[in-house]
Amino acid sequence: MTKKNLSYGDYLKLDQLLGSQTLKSTESGNSVHDEMLFIIIHQAYELWFKQILHELDSVLDMFKGNYVQEENLGTVVTRFDRIIEIQKLLVNQIGILETMTPMDFLEFRDLLTPSSGFQSTQFRLIENKLGMQAEDRIQYGKQRYNKSLDEDDSKKVLDSEGDFSLFSMLEKWLERTPFLQMDEFNFWTSYQTAVEEMIQNDIKRIKENTQFDEVTQASSLKQYESIRRTYEALFDKNLYAQLQKDGHRRLSQKATLGALFIQLYRDEPILQLPHRLLTQLINIDQLFTSWRNRHRLLVFRMIGVKIGTGGSTGHAYLKKTAEKHSVFRDFANLSTYIIPRSSLPTLPQELKKELGFYFTYGK
Repeated sequence: MTKKNLSYGDYLKLDQLLGSQTLKSTESGNSVHDEMLFIIIHQAYELWFKQILHELDSVLDMFKGNYVQEENLGTVVTRFDRIIEIQKLLVNQIGILETMTPMDFLEFRDLLTPSSGFQSTQFRLIENKLGMQAEDRIQYGKQRYNKSLDEDDSKKVLDSEGDFSLFSMLEKWLERTPFLQMDEFNFWTSYQTAVEEMIQNDIKRIKENTQFDEVTQASSLKQYESIRRTYEALFDKNLYAQLQKDGHRRLSQKATLGALFIQLYRDEPILQLPHRLLTQLINIDQLFTSWRNRHRLLVFRMIGVKIGTGGSTGHAYLKKTAEKHSVFRDFANLSTYIIPRSSLPTLPQELKKELGFYFTYGK
């Protein structure tokens, strides 16, 4: 028997893929032209979600264990780059949906009830694997998000809540950041001294500024007292714990210190990839926020304040998720603690040497 040569269509299973667009409007006897676009857009979303999960799972595997192999960081950064490019595509893809008018959508909208994009199991898995906490979710229809899924999908997302997330693994990785405490260099103490000097210099300039009236000067000085308290909460374990308890911080104090060190000394060769990684996490978070916001505006454009097909409050629900469903906000908040390069504590020569690719884990 001769083996059939593999064709392009067979490899990509195009018969299955291109035959999976079943228009509900056609089934009802009144075919609506734009329903094809609606289906293809959302199928494309799910394919890209599958690729994001593929990249994310590979990164999670690299962060398992007691430490991360340094040579894997380059691969992690590359895969985050890919996720980010896919996210940009997801955001831009909404522009194609916007070629459909509200009246076009209303022609087949009622046929979709009660299905909803909220039921995307893959997107819920992405959120959970990134580190979304169940208690931080905006409730959908006054019930947990998994209640709208079928039994198998509900089990998948609930199981993923119990797995180690990217956030939790990164937190442990940052807590193991070396260099923070050495015989001749204590970053925490040195940084705190530099911060206090910076604040004192700024306060001095405010007091010496003859262009300020009494009200402006008092207001500026009061603001710097608030800034000082913000820094004190970073240094004081009890104050930091209170910030965590109040929901203002999620990342542990030790991990925050490690991340801050990376941010402040990102010019050092061995910290360049870790800094790029932290920046990517902020980008991933903000791109999902952008996608939710763009989706929210699309929904408002299409149905105004009507109830969504899944029974949610549509635009209002999406607005709340865009504002709250953030995973890596703590990394973006690190900019609060950045000080000028000229004020950074001077690193000991031996530490500078280790930061120049001489450092080997465990030695």
